[in-house]
Parts: sequence; C-alpha cells; structure tokens
Amino acid sequence: MATILRELSYRYQWLYDAIARLAALTVGGEARFRQLVLQGLTIAPETKILDLCCGSGQTTQFLVQYSNDVTGLDASARSLDRAKQNVPSASYVEALAEEMPFAGGQFDLVHTSVAMHEMRPAQLRQIFLEVYRVLDPGGLFILIDFHAPTNLVFWPGLAVFLWLFETETAWQLIETDLSGFLAEVGFQPYNSAADRQPKLYAGGSIQVIQVQKPVES
Repeated sequence: MATILRELSYRYQWLYDAIARLAALTVGGEARFRQLVLQGLTIAPETKILDLCCGSGQTTQFLVQYSNDVTGLDASARSLDRAKQNVPSASYVEALAEEMPFAGGQFDLVHTSVAMHEMRPAQLRQIFLEVYRVLDPGGLFILIDFHAPTNLVFWPGLAVFLWLFETETAWQLIETDLSGFLAEVGFQPYNSAADRQPKLYAGGSIQVIQVQKPVES
C-alpha cells in the first residue's frame, strides 16, 4: 500500500525528479542510471525506437541522442504533456502498454525504464506479448527495473523506497523471474544464450535485461 508521497511525487515533477536523482545515486547518478540499459548496443540514427511507458521523457532525452526516430508511449496525458516540453524532438502516443496502436514489426528497439513494476502479473504478460508483436524480427527489448537485492545491505533502502513510493505490484515484480517470463513469450537473450540475464547493479536491487525477438528463418 503506497503512501501519500507516491501521489505527490506523480503530481509534482520537481519532487519526482528529486526522488529519481536520489535513488540513482546507488549506481553513480541519474545519467548513468538512464543509460545502463543501453550498454553494449549499437543504435543508428535510423533505428526506430519505442520508449514504452516513457513518463515525462526522463530516458527519452537520452534515446534521441542516438536515434532520429523515437516514439514515446504512455497512458498518462499529464506525463506526455511534460515529455513533449522536455523532449520535443520525439513523437508521442497516448495509449496503454498492453494495447499498443502500432502495426506489427514497426520498431527495431523497445525500451522501458522502471515502469514494469507498476503492472500486475497478467498485465506484464500482455505487455510482453505486445512488445514482441511490434518488434521487427531481430529487434531488441531492453528494460531496467527493481530486483530483489543479492547484497543484504541494500534491502533496507529498497524496502523503505517501495513502502513509501510504490504499491504491491513492485513487491510482486521483485519476486518474478522476468527473464523466464520473457523466454516464455518467445524472446531470447541478446548476443548469446550464455549471456547472464538479468545483469544486476546496486547490490542486486536493479536489474537490466536485454532480449531479442528471434530472426525469422
């Protein structure tokens, strides 16, 4: 059950940004946090990118530095208005992540940052199926989100953060094997089946996953 701080953080952009910057210190700051999921990728100016659940454009601002074809999708009109002001060079669509209004195979890369913990398990499966559908064969799905810490030192900080700003879905997510979930949908690890998925940061409290839609034979 979330506290009033959650509602306030979504109502006031300055408060949300301050919280995000504070939380990102665990991995070396917000700029590094937003780009952790992009490590090891080759993104060309013509790469078609979907920033899924883009919020106010916190990561969109980095994606447009790599590609000239970035689309942000979010269900919140308020967040999209902020994103349009913050990152006007991207395109934006208001829609649910589990019902995306795009043709199949439209994107080369789908990115999402700390958004999947907002979803119930049934929603997650539908979203992953939709991501698979809108990706071109060989396209990548990359995400960063919470994870159950592997270092006990990080448990108190994560627990307090989730209690103050998140709901029960965040707790459900850190108990979920997202890599296994994605494999069931049809995704495969990017680069090599030997890749360790997920890649963990901040004592295991942050996970980065990079998976690929198989190339059709």
